[in-house]
Amino acid sequence: ECPLCLLPQPPEAFPSLACCSHRSCWACLEQYLRLAVSESRVPVSCPHCPAALQPSDVHRLLPEPALRDKYEEFLLRRLLVADPGTRWCPAPDCSYAVFAHGCAECPRLTCGREGCGTEFCYHCRQPWHPDGPCAPVPPVPSLATPTAQLAQPEESAHGEALAQAEAEDIKVCPRCSAFIMKINDGSCNRMNCTVCGCLFCWLCLREISDVHFLSPSGCTFWGKRPWSRTRRILWQLGMVLGAPMVISLAAGVAVPVITIGIPIYMGRKVLAGGAGSRRSSLSGCQQCLSVTSSVLLSLFVSPIITALTVGVGVPLVLTYVYGTVVLSLCR
Repeated sequence: ECPLCLLPQPPEAFPSLACCSHRSCWACLEQYLRLAVSESRVPVSCPHCPAALQPSDVHRLLPEPALRDKYEEFLLRRLLVADPGTRWCPAPDCSYAVFAHGCAECPRLTCGREGCGTEFCYHCRQPWHPDGPCAPVPPVPSLATPTAQLAQPEESAHGEALAQAEAEDIKVCPRCSAFIMKINDGSCNRMNCTVCGCLFCWLCLREISDVHFLSPSGCTFWGKRPWSRTRRILWQLGMVLGAPMVISLAAGVAVPVITIGIPIYMGRKVLAGGAGSRRSSLSGCQQCLSVTSSVLLSLFVSPIITALTVGVGVPLVLTYVYGTVVLSLCR
């Protein structure tokens, strides 16, 4: 039975994949690949896990040559977009890529596509401007039309509100400048560009790591806006002043919980395991002996786990509070 369409299929209808051991029927995989390539979700992952499908499997499963060519184009484009030295020709109807490594000092680039030859700037990626500095990036077009500026104050305010809402919902990727839309409802601010794979923060529009939201930057995992400077400073001061008390309280609670909780958990686990199929083969004395031995062993192991947890966790927290947070306050 195919796990996608839930229809019974013969064994030969389940093609093997080089990236993983999951199986789906041929028809479901073809439809899945058609949708993924049409929506430019390349590389395409397995429908059951995050493993990326190999190009050989995609070519084997896609019957249309046009889709296979589009897949190759999207795959190549994503690799080039992720390259910081690649620039794209700004001319209309031209998607030619120019490899411009080491061209920052001489920013004049020329498109090498036959029949194009457009000259553009390495820095701003706009048509070449020899007599002036790089022009700022134009703002995102708003919903407010020019005639809305001549309307009544209420309509003008409504147009400004719509324009602000659209500007907050549509932003550009900090790596490839692709437009990305997200409903500004305070949901997750950890964004992943589907074009170049850049991981960035929706609030500050910077490339980030997984610890960005733990840093004292003011950006939060959930929320519509970063914290204000006042709120951020107050939070950091509270962390610096209250860290000893909070760490002492957490350690005072964690030590007895880990020391006592592990033996209790192991005893209940062994007792529950012995109450199953093995209960008929174990006598009451054997069950009591196995539970007692597991609890005694846990009593010896739990202090070691407690010491490692406190000995590693407390220095890490102190280093973060009196290192990273204090440096952020000094700035």
